[in-house]
Amino acid sequence: MKQIWIVDDEADFRMLIQTMLKKEGFNVRQVESGEQCLELLDSGEVADLILLDVMMPGIDGWEVCRRIKKNRAISMVPVCMLTAKTKPYDVHVSLNKVNANWHLNKPVNKDKLLEAVNWLLESVLYKKT
Repeated sequence: MKQIWIVDDEADFRMLIQTMLKKEGFNVRQVESGEQCLELLDSGEVADLILLDVMMPGIDGWEVCRRIKKNRAISMVPVCMLTAKTKPYDVHVSLNKVNANWHLNKPVNKDKLLEAVNWLLESVLYKKT
């Protein structure tokens, strides 16, 4: 079963997204901060997809994504920015500056979330060989 991490400092939002995804049969892990996400990855934990908020205390989501994409061992893990930062420049930063694979706006639309999750998990770019 695919492992999806929700990295967001807002517990209610993590629970909402977890509920949506679990109803669709996904295995979901809640991660409270960018630091915790990086620690889990450094310890060898594996995610098939990371849903990552931008605005968090400590290390923000863009920096977390940048570090993931620069690390050869985990760079192929798809990252979807899931954020209230919705301006065109914000989307540009997500997709072009930190190399996220997708950018979704909060408040989240369930259909758009599932479209992104399914596409990112099924994309041939991320198939493990």
